[in-house]
Formats: sequence, structure tokens, C-alpha cells
Amino acid sequence: MATAPAELLAGAGLLGRGMGMMVRRPRLFWLGAVPPLITSVIFTGILVLLFTQLEPIVGRLTSFAADWTPGSQTLIQVLVGVGVVAGSVLLMVLTFSTLTLALGSPIYDRISEAVDRELGGTRPPLDEPVATSVLRSVRQSVALIAASLLGAGALLLLGLIPVVGQIVGIVGSASFGGWMLCLELVGSPLERRHVLTLADRRAILRRGRWRALGLGIPTFLLLSIPFVAVILFPAATAAGTILTRHLMDEPTQAPARTGEQV
Repeated sequence: MATAPAELLAGAGLLGRGMGMMVRRPRLFWLGAVPPLITSVIFTGILVLLFTQLEPIVGRLTSFAADWTPGSQTLIQVLVGVGVVAGSVLLMVLTFSTLTLALGSPIYDRISEAVDRELGGTRPPLDEPVATSVLRSVRQSVALIAASLLGAGALLLLGLIPVVGQIVGIVGSASFGGWMLCLELVGSPLERRHVLTLADRRAILRRGRWRALGLGIPTFLLLSIPFVAVILFPAATAAGTILTRHLMDEPTQAPARTGEQV
């Protein structure tokens, strides 16, 4: 049985494999880069606004400490400021992913299908009314954003604990964010495999939680850097499909072509 560190490394390696697949499909790659370019512009603007308004936001949140000593007041303001920034980045990355996948759904479905074709065993699109698919997607997106809000709030509270809170908050944000991101990345390939509910999606992802985190954590951290997503998102979509195949016990290597040595 593979160890957790080995699985984490294997998961991180999926991102490189996904990028390699996209480099071989430049047209699909650049199509996949358009939705994250649009959302990057929007969210960069929101992030700039947050930083320009950070001081008054922290001031309002720490008004209860107005009568504290200057040293204690500064400490709580720094802790709250770090928590606000970390929680906001967590929420923005996850909301960014949800919005990007929604905007580019047909493109990312094509990327995922291309990966399935390359690795063998193509999966036809799910045969259901468009309205049903859209309603399910909206419902699941709302559920994921709500869970992200709860997670961001919990991590904000943890961040108020001196020293330990900051460490736990950073690790927790990356782990929680990576897990939630993977839930989104495996959505399209699992739908083609008739896995339609978030509960079933989570159950399948838990089969390889360390490999999922190995993919999700570095992807989440890279997506927190403005405009990196433009290049990263198509590769992450491809990597999510490879991860899905691994979790469903399907081949994750391309079959040998006729006439080639195995």
C-alpha cells in the first residue's frame, strides 16, 4: 500500500501530466485559458479593493479592543488582519474556480473528454435535459460556496489564536481549499460516469484522499496568485480527469499503439 507522502507526490505529479497533455493540444489549451482570464481580471479587482479597505475593515472588527493597551490592540488587529486576508483568499479561490468552471463548462468538458480519449475508454456525455443539468450545477455550486464560507469563517476564528492559530490557519486553508477544489475538478468526469451528487463525489474522492490533496493543495496555492490560473486551469482540468480515472480504477496511462512494444 502506498504511503501518504508517496500519494501526495503522485497527486502533485498529475498537474505536470495535465500540463503536458494541454501543451500537445494548443488550441484547446488557449480556449481553456479564456474563462480564467476573465475571472482573474474580476477577482484581482476585488482583491485590490480588499487590500485598500483592509485597515477600516480590521478597525471595525476590532472595535471591542478600543480600550486595550496599545500593544494588545496592535496584536489583535494584526491577527484579525491576517485572518481576514487568509479567509478572503480561500473564499475567492474557491469561488473563482466555481465561476470559471461555470463560464467555461463546454470547454472544460471537451478537455476532460480529450483526456479520456487519450487514456482509453471514452465516456459519452450524460444524456439528460439541459435544464436538469443546469439546475443541478447551480445547486451544487451554491452548496460548495456555502461550505467554503463556513470553512473560511472557521479558519478566521482559528487565526485569532496567537502563533498556533496562524500556522493552523495556513495549513488548514491550503488543505481545505485543495480538497474543495478537487471536488470541483472531478465534477465533469464523474458526471460522465453517472456520479451526480456531491455526497457520492466526496465518497469517491475519499478513496484516494492523499492523492487528491496532492493535486488540490499546490493547485489551490498557485491559483491564489493572480493570473497564474490562466495557464494553470486547463492543466488542472486535465489532471482532475486523470485523478478521476485513478479513483474509478481505470487506466491512467495511454494504451500502446498497434505495432509498438508494450
